[in-house]
Order: sequence, then C-alpha cells, then structure tokens
Amino acid sequence: MKTFGLVGYPLTQSFSQKYFTQKFEKEKIDAQYLNFSIESIGEFPEILDDTEGLAGLNVTIPYKEKVIPFIHELDSIAQKVGAVNLIKIEERKNKPYLLGSNSDVYGFEKSLKPFLKPNHTHALILGTGGASKAVRYVLKELGISFKMVSRKPKTDWITYTDITPQLIKEYPLIINTTPLGMFPNIEGCPSLPFEAINGNHLVYDMIYNPLQTVLLKKASDAGATAVNGYEMLLLQAEKSWEYWNK
Repeated sequence: MKTFGLVGYPLTQSFSQKYFTQKFEKEKIDAQYLNFSIESIGEFPEILDDTEGLAGLNVTIPYKEKVIPFIHELDSIAQKVGAVNLIKIEERKNKPYLLGSNSDVYGFEKSLKPFLKPNHTHALILGTGGASKAVRYVLKELGISFKMVSRKPKTDWITYTDITPQLIKEYPLIINTTPLGMFPNIEGCPSLPFEAINGNHLVYDMIYNPLQTVLLKKASDAGATAVNGYEMLLLQAEKSWEYWNK
C-alpha cells in the first residue's frame, strides 16, 4: 500500500486527508493519506524513515520554505517561487529521493483568473510567507503590480498601518495569504479600512475553512467580489495526484 500525507503544524483540520481518503475509496486505489503534524521541521526526516510506502507529501503552513533543504531536486517553478508544497518521493540507491514542486501557483492562478477584471492591475498581498511567494509569481506572470503587506516593516514592504483608504482605492485586488480568520480562530481578520472597499474590488482569501471568513464577509458587505480558497484547494489536490503518478 502506498502512503501519502500532509506535513504542517498545527493540523487542526485537513481538507486533503478527507479528499484523498474519499478518492481512494471511490476509485478503489490501494493507498492511504495521513496527517503529519510536526512542531519542528527537524522532525521531518522521521516521517521519511518511519512511514512505510511513503510516495508523496503535501506541505502546508509553516514549512513551505523550511522543507526546501531536505529536497534533492526542485522543478523550475519551485525554484523560481522559493517555496515547496508538493513532494514526490522515489527510491534511489535504497534511499528516499525527494522531488519538490509548487501546486499553489497552478491552483491560485486557475481559481483567480475567472474573477479578474480589466481594472485589477494593482494588488495588495497580505502576508509574506510561503503562500505569498506563489501569489507573487502568478501576479508577475499576469502583469499585475503589487505591494507586500507585513506585520513587520521591511524594505519594499508596507505594514498594515500604511494601508490608507486612498491606497485601498488604488489597489482593487486584495489577496490574503495569512491564516488570520482560519478555523478554529474564525474571528480573526486583517486590519483594513473596509469603508474604502467597493464594487471595483476583488478580495481573494486563501482560507477555505470557514468558507466565508470575516474578511470575505466584510468585503462582500462592502460590495466587493469575495472569493475563498476552496476551488484553489480542489485544483491543487488533483495537481498533486497527477504529480505523484507521472
């Protein structure tokens, strides 16, 4: 039996495990999907050593960048993005050989494009972690300029206190890559001047649980198009299966 799984922390809920377990049952595939909740990336080698039949992994917060030193070979997209959320495991010379890719790019671009309008030429990216790197890559490919928004000031990044109503008007595409508002802390929400958001705005939240975060509710109430991360997740899941089996 082949084993696949999700590496992250904390894994309080897992779309992937439910999705793949149902897929394996429905399509009569002899495989299992496990959650590997590790408090430190230093525990990652134990997963490789102790899991029989391990053939592939998904990687989530907070290890999309920290896992890279363990990867033997990155594909071109993972190299350009600088983050890995998809790993294929082969056996070479009786040892695990890890190939790394990034399906965030595919899932985000394909789920974003149907909602883009001609005025969405400037974006605010909330958060600066591994997921934001995939967003940056996609926006560059689409010719959309952007500003990075971080809690901590850094060269070329702005902080939440820098986001004025005027800036919101100038940046009609807002993408949340942070876990603010994700289950179980569903009351969380990025600090924005929501009074400046209107029907010209597209607000995309990578969170899928809950389907409507506080951010998306406030954006929707203000007249914006509000999109959650569920479609992105479905696209990524199928991309993972394709990558593991090619």
